Amino acid sequence: MAYLVEITDLSAPELDAYARLTEAQLRNRLEPEKGIFLAESPKVIARALDAGYEPLSLLTERKHIEGIGRDIILRCGDVPVYTADDGLLASLTGYQLTRGVLCAMRRPALPTVEAVCAGARRVAVLEGIVDATNVGAIFRSAAALGMDAVLVTPTCCDPLYRRAARVSMGTVFQVPWTRIGDTPSDWPGPGLERLGALGFRTAAMALRPDALSIDDPRLAGEEKLAVVLGTEGDGLAGDTIARCDYTVRIPMAHGVDSLNVAAASAVAFWALRAR
Repeated sequence: MAYLVEITDLSAPELDAYARLTEAQLRNRLEPEKGIFLAESPKVIARALDAGYEPLSLLTERKHIEGIGRDIILRCGDVPVYTADDGLLASLTGYQLTRGVLCAMRRPALPTVEAVCAGARRVAVLEGIVDATNVGAIFRSAAALGMDAVLVTPTCCDPLYRRAARVSMGTVFQVPWTRIGDTPSDWPGPGLERLGALGFRTAAMALRPDALSIDDPRLAGEEKLAVVLGTEGDGLAGDTIARCDYTVRIPMAHGVDSLNVAAASAVAFWALRAR
């Protein structure tokens, strides 16, 4: 049974995860078994719990204890629930809580690429996408539009960052994902070779005049396809494009030169979904 703890001291060390540790410190690369992430809003927390993630503590506005946070508190079992009014919590966290509830959760060990891709026909690969909002939006599109898994390169934003998970509406806990490599040297060469060994053909999304149109039937006919999306602004690295089996473009109209990577991902996932 969860127990309530009224916040009286903002400097209390048990509040560090909510107030003073950066996302990188929470991730704890040196001791990943001690890693933590923050899930924000009842819907996102519920999806994490549904997926088996372990809650460590909750932070909620007092008014939500018997309101929108009640079911989450009941589901979290014997964990502390830190509470105060919304003004004090905003002072603690530095931002207004979305829907008034945060949950500190244990960061799980990531599965292997081979485990994530087992049985998959369509996977998304995110190369160096650094904006948490874009990563979250891409995960939401991947879940909705038929991607079986998501792979993120070593320089990509962590999908478990608070904002990424919230923008994804918790789909980061529903779509299988992992990192394809641990250091920048693991991508693109070794990573693409790994995908090839698993039977995937690779499609680099890039606005090049010699690229295939996204509706080319050869793409839809591939049994296993990895859709590779590049970072904001610069797009995919030239070496990545050169190493992929296909270069694919979304035709543009009215002089528009490109789409935001999150919008482009939704178009690509729908057009290239397995049939």
